[in-house]
Amino acid sequence: MRTSVLVVSLLGLLALATGTAGYIWWELREVELSLHGTLALILGVSLSLGLGVGLMYLVFYSARRGHDDDIG
Repeated sequence: MRTSVLVVSLLGLLALATGTAGYIWWELREVELSLHGTLALILGVSLSLGLGVGLMYLVFYSARRGHDDDIG
């Protein structure tokens, strides 16, 4: 029961985020980016995702190796 409530809640949040992103995309359809703007957007998203993935890797690596246990 508790798992199904969690799954339904998360799917609802995903639907809300997708709907909001679609609405914003539709409202900004008249905005045009130059080549430099497109490259900056791609670079910024790539670096942000890379940083997030790298930090999450370090969190899991540290937890598996027991480095977090040394503090306590």
